[in-house]
Amino acid sequence: MSRIHNFSSGPSCLPEEVLREIRDGMLDWQGSGMSVLEMPFSSPEYRAIAAAAERDLRELLGVPARHRILFLQGGAYAHFGILAMNLLPPGGSADYVVTGLWSERAAAEARRHGAVRIAASGAHEGYRGIPPCESWRLDPAAAYCHLTTNETAHGVQFRELPETGAVPLVADVTSDFLTRPIEVSRCGLLYASAQKNAGCAGLTVVIVREDMLRDAADVTPSPFDYRRQAECNGCVNTPSTFSVYCAGLMFAWMRRNGGVPAFAQSTARRSARLYEIIDGSPLYRCPVEPAHRSQVNLCFRLPGRGLEREFLEQAARHGLHHLEGHSAIGGIRVSLHNATPDTSVEALIAFMRDFAARRHAAA
Repeated sequence: MSRIHNFSSGPSCLPEEVLREIRDGMLDWQGSGMSVLEMPFSSPEYRAIAAAAERDLRELLGVPARHRILFLQGGAYAHFGILAMNLLPPGGSADYVVTGLWSERAAAEARRHGAVRIAASGAHEGYRGIPPCESWRLDPAAAYCHLTTNETAHGVQFRELPETGAVPLVADVTSDFLTRPIEVSRCGLLYASAQKNAGCAGLTVVIVREDMLRDAADVTPSPFDYRRQAECNGCVNTPSTFSVYCAGLMFAWMRRNGGVPAFAQSTARRSARLYEIIDGSPLYRCPVEPAHRSQVNLCFRLPGRGLEREFLEQAARHGLHHLEGHSAIGGIRVSLHNATPDTSVEALIAFMRDFAARRHAAA
């Protein structure tokens, strides 16, 4: 099976082993005579798929019993507003910590549904790091405090969850979901689009503590009412059955390959090697403070857009694809998701060294 070196930020590459399982299930799932695409969501077959996916995810992340796992639709972007419709009581407010493009958009969407306070923001420094926690202006009466653990566009990452006191922590963990351990017990709600490390697009995983399941705003569509979905085991409407199937295969694949700790070690090792190349050459420049650099989305610049275009064109000729930075930011972005093969990372390192050496020789 011929594959390119795919560094897409999402949908990201999938393991060949999982792709083959997906293919087989599309034709005949475990001898049932049905494609997984044809299964009624109320059937015993699909219920078994969903139950296995939940069980494996609970084990991978150590999800406490008092947290519910919901397999929903909409994508994380949709849930920027949906979670506010579920968690913001009338007259209440929420705190947002803004560290890049996606937390900025999350705050803007939530503001459509209630009062939002910006407790801290890295905008004035160009999102080069995370404001010190002691400088955050948190409201002890806030319904929740929201943050984005990893900013894919700016390459900024929380290495640890911050302390928010009695205010429930709500986190968009989309882009570093399952790349490292996370203390779910410290969070009121976590949510993630699946297309980074948990299969294909079309699924949003919501992990919510039971006491956070309250009355949603009256305008909330029933399929996006977290409490109703929890009461119906995620089946208020037809779930994204194929996406849940793909996610379940990814969770099982991760368990077979050492679980989250093993992938965390791999992510740290591979990102460290790439940052060594970036910091070791005057050609590459990462604007993010070292303590806050993402281990999943490594963003850097070259001197001028012309040279960046040349880098991308030559990389593509070497089979290295989808290295463009976010369209709103530009530059180069290397996305290291769990299924990115080591061979792809080694090929990129060799190319970056060679490209820098040739530019130095030509200077």
